[in-house]
Amino acid sequence: MTRDFAATPERLLRAHTDPELFVRWVGPDGMASRVEHWDARTGGSWRYVSVRDGAEYWFHGCFHEIRSDRIVQTFTYEGEPDGVALETLWFEDLGGGRTRLRAQSLVDSFESRDAWLRGGMEAGVEEGYAKLEGMLGDGAV
Repeated sequence: MTRDFAATPERLLRAHTDPELFVRWVGPDGMASRVEHWDARTGGSWRYVSVRDGAEYWFHGCFHEIRSDRIVQTFTYEGEPDGVALETLWFEDLGGGRTRLRAQSLVDSFESRDAWLRGGMEAGVEEGYAKLEGMLGDGAV
């Protein structure tokens, strides 16, 4: 996935590593999220839940590396505990206060990838990043 934002790499990194900001934009519209654990540093870990209509969806992972230009982490939906993804997010400074975010998620099979897409992952990412754009635009980040 690639998406350009009207924000500096520092602001985008903060939106991905500050738990109070992260839960405001992550996930599809109509879901509320809360953090149970968040240690945003190289070697740290995280766990959060997203809730819709009383149903809870838990996620967890580890931050393998956090640098000013990228995040490498694992991502697991606890409803599918064997489905661990390795995610890399790159923050490319385009100049003029703009940043290109490139994200890559590696899973163990095409079947796993397709199941994640059928489960709404793509829509959740798109809607989440639209919320983030709004937060960046109104100065919340």
